Amino acid sequence: MTSYLIVDDEPIAHRIIEGYCEELPYFKKIGNAYNVFEASQIISTNKVDLIFLDINMPKMTGFEWLKTISKPPKIIVTSAYREYALEGYELDVIDYLLKPFSLVRFVKAINKLNEEKTSYISESLISKDMNQSFFLKGDKQHHQIRINTILFIEAIGNYTKVYFNDEMVVSHEKISNMEKMLSNFKFLRVHKSFLVSIDKINSVKGNQIHLQNHKIPIGQTYKSRIIELLDSK
Repeated sequence: MTSYLIVDDEPIAHRIIEGYCEELPYFKKIGNAYNVFEASQIISTNKVDLIFLDINMPKMTGFEWLKTISKPPKIIVTSAYREYALEGYELDVIDYLLKPFSLVRFVKAINKLNEEKTSYISESLISKDMNQSFFLKGDKQHHQIRINTILFIEAIGNYTKVYFNDEMVVSHEKISNMEKMLSNFKFLRVHKSFLVSIDKINSVKGNQIHLQNHKIPIGQTYKSRIIELLDSK
């Protein structure tokens, strides 16, 4: 879950950002601040991962305030003024959104935030034994995942869904990280959005893999892997 704070002296800006964030999973609003002093109070008493920060505000600008914080949260600037962009990047902001910005541009900024996140999976926690397990963060908790119970993994934007026989876990972990971590096990990337357990495959028919009650598409660029798998049997 990513906790966020909006710091802007314009109420309409708050409504726009809140509306965009409602479209994204794992985003939780901590508060609304209409000046930097309210913002200081909120971050002093709450864990805030991300701040949407306006620049021009009364008494102290967003950048002036940012320079007073020793360990600030991640910052995405939202401003109507293009000329401050360079200063923003010098302050190591994630992105600089020029008002008015679209949902597409907003999501692009959020994706930059996700790219900076480190992997939640530690390869040192698992061995090459399929009976081993690892911890995966998702749904506000850490799930212990037994490798031999995974059916397949599906990428949904910057998140993944890990499917089991009778349940599914949603995680911040990227499918590319999952593929790397499981590279020494019997898992095969069959599509840009799907990683499957080879032992759980029931059949391959045309451009689909049948796996229990699921039908997994085979990506054009991954067909050679399926051919190699079938030829090896």
